[in-house]
Amino acid sequence: MLTSARTRPQGTRGTRSTAAAAVPTLRGVPDLPAGLTARPLTGDDLPAAAGLLAAAEPVDDTGEHFDADDLAEWWVNDLVDLPRDGRTVWAGDGTLVAVAVVMSLGGTREDHRIALEGRVHPDWRRRGVGTALLDWQLRRGAEVHRRDHPKLPGLLTVSVFPGMGPLEFLVRRTGFTAERWYADMERPLTGLPEVPPVPGVSLVPYTEDRDDEVRRAHNAAFTDHHGSAERDETAWRAWFTGQRAFRPGLSMLALIDGAVAGYVLTYVYDADTRATGVQQAHLGQLGVLRPARGRGIASAAIVAALRAGAAAGCDTAGLQVDTENPTGAFGLYRRLGFAPVRTRVQWACTRPPGT
Repeated sequence: MLTSARTRPQGTRGTRSTAAAAVPTLRGVPDLPAGLTARPLTGDDLPAAAGLLAAAEPVDDTGEHFDADDLAEWWVNDLVDLPRDGRTVWAGDGTLVAVAVVMSLGGTREDHRIALEGRVHPDWRRRGVGTALLDWQLRRGAEVHRRDHPKLPGLLTVSVFPGMGPLEFLVRRTGFTAERWYADMERPLTGLPEVPPVPGVSLVPYTEDRDDEVRRAHNAAFTDHHGSAERDETAWRAWFTGQRAFRPGLSMLALIDGAVAGYVLTYVYDADTRATGVQQAHLGQLGVLRPARGRGIASAAIVAALRAGAAAGCDTAGLQVDTENPTGAFGLYRRLGFAPVRTRVQWACTRPPGT
């Protein structure tokens, strides 16, 4: 069984070229159990895929709930060639058994990251379905690596959440190693402090006219972060500020001399609210430019975003953080009242350049 992570700390790629589209693709998924059939993933499969993820969530404990529209935003856009990079597995009675996607995360710095995402229905686990799909993803991932960035090392990644013991066993056996630990943290939106003043800094809500400035600030702020990559305009809009869940009015910008020096971008996922009965303001992207660090800008912008979320009727706030974040973010979030609720482990498999 394979998984996905709604908040992607790594970068994304832009629209693929016509030359890339001409690369041949692996079509079959060999070694599936008898009676199961694999076929390319299409947009018509997304309602069934959302149902599969909902059935798996009580076991896997990802903390994420996706409807078909959410999946369409992730997978049906200029960043993913769904029929080439996705596969579904079906039982003879028309039940969706599993789904898998290979996603090139381009915008590279030191390596080319490729995320392997998906899930196997709990009723079909431990029968070899996940093994067969992971084998297909590794072979497709190798094709994508050769297509997009053959001169760089390739890094194929799989995220493993707390309830996914069989997946951890599978990736470990396949040669993946645990690369990074990401903590989901939450806090109630009660008892919030006042926004601390920061001399020379203005806190204002996000506005559309500053979107590209925020994108460029984000790229600069994350240069020294593990697995980060440049976000071009297409990727930024597709997976960040163009999302239905993005809430401009709950997102804050820190300005110095009228320019963006820090930002907090907030999301409210309707599918999560329906599933849990709790409306959460998710702080998806947070950053401060290096020259402006150490002045309390991050704390002030976060508190301002939390207060905006509370005023909008949100019950809790959540975020995800690399536990080894070089800026000390993990400790900052604890001091602001966030507590870990689960940890996602990212496993990785390296491919040398040219392979």
